Amino acid sequence: MAESYIKAISYYLPSTVKTNDDLVKEFPEWTVEKIASKVGVNSRHLAGSESISDMATAAALNLFQENPRISREDIDFVILCTQSPDYILPPTACIVQANLSLSTNCGAFDFNLGCSGYEYGLAVAKGLVDTGIAKNVLFITSESYNKHIHPKDKGNKTIFGDAATATLISTDGFAKIGDFVLGTDGKGAENLIVRTGGSLIPHKLEDTRFDDNGNPISSDHLFMNGGEIFNFTLRVVPSMVRDTLSKNKLSKEDINLYVFHQANTFMLNHLRKFLRIDPDKFFINMENIGNTVSSTIPIALADAKSMGKLHGKVLIAGFGVGLSWGATILDCN
Repeated sequence: MAESYIKAISYYLPSTVKTNDDLVKEFPEWTVEKIASKVGVNSRHLAGSESISDMATAAALNLFQENPRISREDIDFVILCTQSPDYILPPTACIVQANLSLSTNCGAFDFNLGCSGYEYGLAVAKGLVDTGIAKNVLFITSESYNKHIHPKDKGNKTIFGDAATATLISTDGFAKIGDFVLGTDGKGAENLIVRTGGSLIPHKLEDTRFDDNGNPISSDHLFMNGGEIFNFTLRVVPSMVRDTLSKNKLSKEDINLYVFHQANTFMLNHLRKFLRIDPDKFFINMENIGNTVSSTIPIALADAKSMGKLHGKVLIAGFGVGLSWGATILDCN
């Protein structure tokens, strides 16, 4: 059985930027300092009229441009993670395959997942490569939660940014992919949800109401129960980290860097302290990007690599919508 590696990672950020100053103009009751201290984000990129396939294509083109030795002709599978597809059907991955002029002998499919999507996609890509079904898997995350956020939802507008990433998984590379821990608890599905737009409730309900704090609650827009998501994270992440170390026959001291889903800095720092991880071994880079959902970890990995911080054993962990979680070890050279 072959082994699988990450060979390259690139990403794309839309050109439109919304700063905390811009948000304060929309919501005068907030201050720049309050937003920054609450979520740790000073600015975020917004897709606007750019589609998921537009961003996905741009991220892949960046990968080919930044890694000229990688040929499009070598790509034999495309996996695309998004919760905002261009259409109900066909899969956005098929559109991206055409946009990139990849071989028609290339497999392609989408999967719908959020904050743990990168780990799940890596697991699927590893399976394809390890079993010889594919040799070079182009795994793309492309997400725009801002397309789902109510215009008056000041809480979620401070957190989420839009982005796309492209990762090449192959039989060689700079990071060997280890064993995975994956989990799901669908009983918590309603804590992070957009209710309308699927086959169950295809049409908008236009039922917006406002809670006691003036926050909109709408079936047609993103709803997040922040308290429940926080409690879920504290419940599953520590055991997931322990199980990932155990499954890969490692100890906490063996890990050179921890890269968690960049949810918000308050949650990340709380987890770091609870797990007693040295701040120097804990990577946070969401200040000018925001929470880009399935794209946070690959963006963080790309940035850590460019900063010379990606070496030795790296533990990556995602958690969120589903409810869902996943983690693995990358052995980086």
